[in-house]
Amino acid sequence: MTAPIPGSEIFSSRPLDPDALSRAVGGTVPLHTVTQDQIDAVDPLTYEVIRHRLWSVTDEMGEALKRMSGSPIVTDANDFDFAVSDEVGQEVQVGLYNTMLVGAVDLAIYWTLEHRSANPGIADGDMFLCNDPWVGGGLHQSDVIVYQPIFHDGKLFAWTSAICHEPDLGGSGLGSFDPGAKDVFSESVPTPPIKVVRDRVLQRDVADAWTRRSRVPMLVGLDLRAKIGANTVGRDRLLAVIEQYGADTVKAVMKRMMNDSEARLRTKLRGLPDGTWKATGYQDQASTGDRRLHKITVAMTKSDDRLVFDFTGTDPQAGVINCTYAGMRGGVMLAVLPVLAGDIPWAAGGLMRCFDLISEEGTINNATFPAAVSRGPIGPAWLTGNLIAECLAQMLDRDVDLGKSVQASCCGTWDTAIVAGLDERGEQPAPFLNILMEPMAGGYGARPVADGMDTGGLFCIPMGRIPDTEMTEFLYPLLTLWRREEPDSGGPGRMRGGVSASLAVTPYGSSLPMGLVFASAGKAVAQNGGLAGGLPGNTGLEILARDSGVQELLSSGKLPGNLEELNGTKEIGACYAESYLAPGEVLYMHWQGGGGYGDPLRRDADAVAWDVANGKVTAEGARTNYGVVIANGELDESATAELRASMLDERRDRSETPLSQEATVDLRNARRIDDNLAEVTIGEARVIACAHCGRLLGDTKSGKLALARYEGPSSTAGPQVVSAPSEYVDAEVVFRQQCCPGCWSAVYSGVVPADHPDHVGELTALLTAAPID
Repeated sequence: MTAPIPGSEIFSSRPLDPDALSRAVGGTVPLHTVTQDQIDAVDPLTYEVIRHRLWSVTDEMGEALKRMSGSPIVTDANDFDFAVSDEVGQEVQVGLYNTMLVGAVDLAIYWTLEHRSANPGIADGDMFLCNDPWVGGGLHQSDVIVYQPIFHDGKLFAWTSAICHEPDLGGSGLGSFDPGAKDVFSESVPTPPIKVVRDRVLQRDVADAWTRRSRVPMLVGLDLRAKIGANTVGRDRLLAVIEQYGADTVKAVMKRMMNDSEARLRTKLRGLPDGTWKATGYQDQASTGDRRLHKITVAMTKSDDRLVFDFTGTDPQAGVINCTYAGMRGGVMLAVLPVLAGDIPWAAGGLMRCFDLISEEGTINNATFPAAVSRGPIGPAWLTGNLIAECLAQMLDRDVDLGKSVQASCCGTWDTAIVAGLDERGEQPAPFLNILMEPMAGGYGARPVADGMDTGGLFCIPMGRIPDTEMTEFLYPLLTLWRREEPDSGGPGRMRGGVSASLAVTPYGSSLPMGLVFASAGKAVAQNGGLAGGLPGNTGLEILARDSGVQELLSSGKLPGNLEELNGTKEIGACYAESYLAPGEVLYMHWQGGGGYGDPLRRDADAVAWDVANGKVTAEGARTNYGVVIANGELDESATAELRASMLDERRDRSETPLSQEATVDLRNARRIDDNLAEVTIGEARVIACAHCGRLLGDTKSGKLALARYEGPSSTAGPQVVSAPSEYVDAEVVFRQQCCPGCWSAVYSGVVPADHPDHVGELTALLTAAPID
């Protein structure tokens, strides 16, 4: 495990307790505070009016940034966020944009108060800039935050912040992604908090030094001014609220917003069973040439009204797939906000009081300086969020009402492809750089009561969008051959995961080869796992079609519609690689759909027929994954019944069946665990049974669920596995399915390493959880 460089501890983003932070700041910066009596004295009507006014402040800040920024990352993809924080940085109101950033914004403010209060000081009219992920604010160096203190009557009253992903901030790789980076010094240089505005005046020396590092300085300069403008809007709107209602009243509302969110989340947690749930996931490859798998594992313990997320056992930091503490915290918020707090106002400062993080430093989701962290938010932080969501799903699925918030993994990760070169379409050739944003159209995970949204977006950016194709072709010398949904890409299940899409582009308007960077995961091991026997969505795939003959096809008036129509070689893109895209070649990207929920053989056959008719599932996918026969476009009910029976027989014949009693239990008073498992009390004993056939699967003495187990090639999971693991990693990757040995319903289905731990079989995770009354 890598030890931190001596002296780097000053840049730790671990938050101080707000009271300790106030004492640390001392008399250097006077703080505006209120008493608990003042908080309690706010009447309900005033509280609601001011709360919604604060919400509108962040909305106006978002609109201001979008109007001023020229970057499609902001204007189209909505990869940015905002926050209004109290005097010590606790987040009171956040935007509905990139929710992972919520876990990092306050850390930068805490650090600034602790380390910048005396020198250079924090004054009215200042704004700070930071892109140091060890300090916080963002999750990697490409996330740049501009934040300001707001003073009232000489006291620090609040902070506003604006943050977005920048297209390029230097480093040896295009878009600041170097897939072969050994450490952070090959990436964009981390900049700790520095004053970019003094007395409301932009510091040109700082701004020039900042934009000088970028390959696209005009866009970076625009974004800098846009964030300054957005903060100015936030300050003006917040001061107007203070002017109307009084500083003490507004601050009392801010404190109460956090207290209320905390109280509501604690109340929800108290109504859920205590217990420990576990999940483990993987990053396939860590850098160019790497062929290993890298593990993140978490044990989530819920006790009374508190959660503890313990990442002990996660693999050491490696390659470019690392994130800092801020990234790990952002990954946790990615899951907590929509899954656990979807019906609670997102006063994140209150919500984050309800959980603790335990993690070893020097691991891939808590990396120490100077690890390479360019892949942080869309690699280990994202996977951290997926694993937390999986644990939360296991806990919530026991409750009929809260189970509606259960969701299988969404698209699993972000497939990064960056293209840069020379645009020769104008009078003067000009450099360009484009981060392909189409993978924003990921498939959402299935829920117990609904299919996942097809190409619904990204779990962490609720308001994200994909760019307009015509605008992309206007801005860059690229021609889009197709952009479409792909059938069979949603995870099969009783409820189907949302399908994903694919994109094919070719150079058009440049005679020179373009640089190309790949950075992604989920090609060997699924990142978009299913729940309760549901299967993962599709694995990712990138292909470079060399000598494709696309120019000849276009010259003849034909627009190719699939890879089979292209000639030449089809070169599979590694998870992490630097390559090129030359005229006459085609880049194909197929990103990931959402995981399924429940056994696909229990999906309503008419729903599968609808999926086939509407291009969500192919006829072969219907047969292979769902056991549904579509003949001449119509559902064949008798053939479907026969096929499904034979597939259950196949599960029995191919599986290792445990030696166990063939006893069944009465399910009439059973408590739900998930789609397939139920808890039954017999006398004073608690046992686990199959929720479909009543087969006894385990009791407190057995220690493990008695499930039948099959492991075979990952391709046997179905047509959604579009890439061979051996193309990417050396480890054996299998399709693992565990079934009830009574009715052969699938309890677990996954595409995982052969040595993946058997979390679903751990009886303690099911029976140590206290039953819900």
